[in-house]
Order: sequence, then C-alpha cells, then structure tokens
Amino acid sequence: MNMDFAIMLIEKALKKGADEAEVYIKSSKNLSIEVKEQKIDTMESSFSSGYSIRVIKDNRLGFSYSTDINEADSIVNNALEASRYSAIDEYLGLPDGSPSPPEVRIFDDNISSLPEEEAFNMVMLIESSALKEDKRVKKTRKTSGSFSVNNTIIVNSKGINISYSSTACSAQIMVIAEDGNESQMAWDYQGSRFLKDIKFEDIGKIAAKKALQLLGARKIRPIKGFVLLDNSVASEFLRIFSSALSSESVQKKRSMLAGKKGELVLSERLNIIDNGLLEGKLGTRPVDDEGVTTTNKILIEKGILNSYIYNTYTANKEKISSTGNATRSGFSGIPSVGITNLYAEPSSEKYKSPFNEIIKKIDLGIYVTETMGMHTANPISGEFSVGVTGLWIEKGEIAYPFKEAVISGNILDLFKNIVLVGDDMRFYGNIGTPSLLIEGVDISG
Repeated sequence: MNMDFAIMLIEKALKKGADEAEVYIKSSKNLSIEVKEQKIDTMESSFSSGYSIRVIKDNRLGFSYSTDINEADSIVNNALEASRYSAIDEYLGLPDGSPSPPEVRIFDDNISSLPEEEAFNMVMLIESSALKEDKRVKKTRKTSGSFSVNNTIIVNSKGINISYSSTACSAQIMVIAEDGNESQMAWDYQGSRFLKDIKFEDIGKIAAKKALQLLGARKIRPIKGFVLLDNSVASEFLRIFSSALSSESVQKKRSMLAGKKGELVLSERLNIIDNGLLEGKLGTRPVDDEGVTTTNKILIEKGILNSYIYNTYTANKEKISSTGNATRSGFSGIPSVGITNLYAEPSSEKYKSPFNEIIKKIDLGIYVTETMGMHTANPISGEFSVGVTGLWIEKGEIAYPFKEAVISGNILDLFKNIVLVGDDMRFYGNIGTPSLLIEGVDISG
C-alpha cells in the first residue's frame, strides 16, 4: 500500500459518484518486551497494515476499511453503499489541501534498526537498576519497553497528499519496596520518539526511590491545606481535564468548560498549551489524522480560556478552521478530536520555583506522589475523590510518609487554586506538567 494505491482508490470513489473522498493508510511495526527476574517474561513482535476510505455523497457519510489491497473495489463500493443509509449532515466535509507542513523530527534510525537482543538488554537494565538501589527493593512488576515504527499516508480529493514515517519508544516499571510486613509500590515511565532520550537505568532508580521513601507510612489527620502534586500526579489530573478542551465534548454539552470561552477558568498563574511540533514528544507529527497541519496553540493563557481544539467536522459546526487535532485509533476508525502534546506551564517566571523551594513554603500540607482511583474522576463535572499517598510536610520540611488519605473537590477549583509551579516539567505520554502547589484542598485522613 503506497501513495499510488491511495490515489487510485480516490479516483475509483469519485468515478462511482462520491462528492469527496479520503484514504488513510497506516502500517505499524512494534516490539514489546516484558522482563521479570532478569528474564524475558514476554516478547512480542508484530506488524499491522491497513487502509480505510471515507466518502461523502449528498451530505451523507460512508466509511469502509480493509487489510487486503485486493479488496479495493469492494471497499469503495461498501463505503458508497454505507453512505446511502447514513443521515444527512450539513457539517460533513474534508479539509482542503494546505501549504507544505512544517518539518518536525519524529523518526529515529536507532529505533527502526534496533536488534531485539539490544532492546531486551535495555529493558533488563530498568529492572536491575531498581533492584540494585536498595536491598529493601524486593520485587518488580510491569517492567516493560515498547519500540515502534509507523508509516502514515493521507490523501483526499481536495488536495491533501501527505506521507510520513515516525518512531516511538516507551519504558516503565512498577517497583515494590518491603520492610518487615510493610510494602510500598511506586512507578516510573519515560517515552520519546528518540531512543537517546530514554534513560533506562534512571527509570528503575527513580521508581525504587519513590517506593523507598514511602516505607514507614502512617495515617494523617484531616486538614484543609496545601497539596503539592508530583509532576506524574499533576499529569493525571491534566489528562482528565484535557477532555473538557475538546470541541466535540463542548458541542455535546459534556464539558466542564462549555460556554466559558474568554472567562477565567484556571489560576492566572497557569498556561495550558497544545503543541504538535515539540521535538521528540510522542504527540508530535507534521499533520493530524485528516492531513491538517499541526500547530502550537495556547488554549488557556493566564487562566483565561482562549480556544477549544477542533477537527474538520467540529470546526465546520462553528464555521471556523480545524486546529489540527483530528485523531484516529487506527485505520479502522473515523477521526475524532484529541490532543497532540498538551502541557501546563507557568504564565510568568515569577510563579515558577525550584521544587525544594516550594517545599520550604509549605507550612502544613502534603506532597502527593501516587494516586488511587483517578479513573473515578468525572471528566464532565470535574468532581473527584481519589486516594493518595506521599509525604507529610510541616514548617517547610518533609516530616514522614503517609498513606490511605483522600483528596476531593473539583478539578477546576483545584487548578484555580494553584499558587506555585515547579521547574521540573516532565511528559508522561503526550501530557506534560511540572509539580503544582495548590492551596485550600480538603484532605481526609
């Protein structure tokens, strides 16, 4: 499957009566490795390839897909047949061709040519570095690495003709530290489009240190005080919040930000940015999954909501342009709306502080390093109540680890009450945050 094949499918669809047509081709090669006790637990090498066609005829949508190039005629016919039975929708339409997309570095030969044995040794290093950190680190879980190469082709009848290749690598570990009858778990992760960015040894060490610092945890009394979210925890909250920025959610009245454009929705100390052009990040790519150029967008500036994110369909509903945020789950799905690289940053340098300096400013509060039950947070209302573990802080110093606490509230209120932003930005997948200091949070023991 190549560009010529895509163009041929477009021509077939137009000749058979389609008003507009689009072909999306995706091939992926992936190597996944899991290690346990310094041995391969699982190693899976896979390759997938397929294509889909999306047609619009008489303002009706048709869609079909296959993995077999010999089914080209029937796939076109199926898509056109499907359009006969779909509802008329005046907002349907494919994006127009645009100027050449920006050049972004998203391909690494070191990943595409990586031998399996070398990949295995890298994942082994994650586990061995964790176990060497301290004799109390007894076990590991989910020590894994993933290495992938992807090729994407997007062609439509309105002038889009795009192909690009990308690579990705991610690695993670769950570590268990034990002392007597007590055990504590902690996790760490790194991901990038470039192999050189992944510090496999550091992943194991950081996870081990996180688990070790929780040993001796005790219960705490209920307070309303400062909460310092570790960058990994802050990214979990931002991921829940991200769905509210989708125009799809807004238009369906399923967003906590619906109708709030131009309003102060978060702390003025915070900017929220969606940037598909950050070098090395996993959400970076030259175009979105409809072929629209990706861009850098300040969605929330100094706490004020500037914009939502759009694909072509949701943009058509508001008679504006797509923001380059069309995403697909693969060749078998039609585009929805999703983030590229979403991250939080301080709106001014005066709100940015080194992590150790933030600790010193906390008279009474907690530093949250792990959460439990984040999946129960409501992305529509923003309400949450999650279990947390971490470190108790008094008079600017870490006093002891705590366990079995709960923080609750509303994500909008949480982000409105940010008072300081750390200098320790990290990305977890395509979500990036520094640590965040928040005041006035209800903490139950």
